[in-house]
Amino acid sequence: MEKYILKVNNLCKKYGNTMVLQEVSLSVPTGSIYGLIGGNGAGKTTLFRILAGRSRQTSGQVVLADANTEAEIIKERRNIGFMTETPALYPNLSVLENLYINQLQYCGKKDADSANEALELAGLYGQKQKKAKHLSLGMKQRLSLASALLHNPKLLILDEPSNGLDPMGIIAFRKLLLKLNADNNVSIIISSHILNELEHIATDYGFLHNGKLLKEISSSEISKSADSLEQYYEKVIEGQHS
Repeated sequence: MEKYILKVNNLCKKYGNTMVLQEVSLSVPTGSIYGLIGGNGAGKTTLFRILAGRSRQTSGQVVLADANTEAEIIKERRNIGFMTETPALYPNLSVLENLYINQLQYCGKKDADSANEALELAGLYGQKQKKAKHLSLGMKQRLSLASALLHNPKLLILDEPSNGLDPMGIIAFRKLLLKLNADNNVSIIISSHILNELEHIATDYGFLHNGKLLKEISSSEISKSADSLEQYYEKVIEGQHS
């Protein structure tokens, strides 16, 4: 098994005269839950869009598993599940029909077995006939996760998945991610502003600030030098202004 599910080397992204990502290099261990932390405008979503193939870097290299050529990376992206902050759903279609739409868009055919398996993994199987517009926000997040799981990905990229969830919804979603990681060996990259929630699940962290990756560190290393992830993050950011 490869040591890293993802490596990014000196990645830059420029929009007009604005450099959004500046020589970002990071390494995500295989089997890890990697928390990407940064404020608004740090470049997290831009980085995720590049990883998912929805945007192209200005310069730098992405290595997915062992794939590093453009053709190999395009093929390897089939092993990525991508979940955005605000799920794109068809409100008048059922949960199952929403998954079928995704299958038709990305695979060209419906597959009831894989759709039902994804719903089972996301804890949504019992709601599969319910229309999407009648789902709670937590259930909509689970449906978005089920869509990301349709093709049994090796890597999940989650952009603020807990946004808008109530405390019980956050706890349930956390347990679901831990189960996917432990039972299905899914590596996960997750961005979140809720640092104490990330602290419950992440094994590794990267701190992104103004388009630059300031530091990468394991959760065990943080515990040696700070009382909490929040305290450590404050130290990292304050170090930029001292």
